[in-house]
Amino acid sequence: MSWRTTSEVNIMNENSSTLRKIIDRNVERHLVKEFLMNNTKKAGFGGIDIRRTPNGTEVTVMAERPGMVIGRKGKIINDLQKQLDERFSIENPRLKVDEVENPALNAQVMAEKIASAMERGWYYRRAGHSAALNIMEAGARGVIITLAGKITGARHRTQKFIKGHVKYCGETAIEHMDVGYAVCVKKLGVIGVTVSIMKKGTKLPHEISIFSDEELKIRAAENAEPVAEEEGSE
Repeated sequence: MSWRTTSEVNIMNENSSTLRKIIDRNVERHLVKEFLMNNTKKAGFGGIDIRRTPNGTEVTVMAERPGMVIGRKGKIINDLQKQLDERFSIENPRLKVDEVENPALNAQVMAEKIASAMERGWYYRRAGHSAALNIMEAGARGVIITLAGKITGARHRTQKFIKGHVKYCGETAIEHMDVGYAVCVKKLGVIGVTVSIMKKGTKLPHEISIFSDEELKIRAAENAEPVAEEEGSE
């Protein structure tokens, strides 16, 4: 029979409480995202960013059309901030809105657009192919669009549209792939839409650049010039 000292028991309790706090925080973050996504879907919801500051919690909503989130005289955003304060255990929430710079490179925005297009009657192949082309034309390195559900009949099936270079797992996928989810509701049933975009300008670990001796000398001279100018200005 193993016996534990009081200090060991206290350490175990502290570790379990810390783990519980982390889990509760991630669950809260997911619920806040789901709430804001449902209430700002028409504005082109593109994700959220939650940051804890000394003055409270700053919640930033990325949207394709920020004006629809703010509302006339700030009515909509004030209502959302009030609901965040009442429904969630967020300390002094401050809601902000940022515009999505390039909607075609935002996975969440594109997933919602595909789902909306199919709900309006677009054929799934047309919706998937046109979205993939728009994403690649915007400068993405790669994209994979997955449609899963009752696409053409009563039986479940999966259809994928892949273009460019994509990563499915590992640290590279976590770091460089932007993922968005949406649901398309049709008469036959629901269709899940998943969009994964490899970000613009991504340099993968296996990609290397080889320079000649002359090119290395030119690059070294270019890097040395700004340093010389800074020393001269001092």
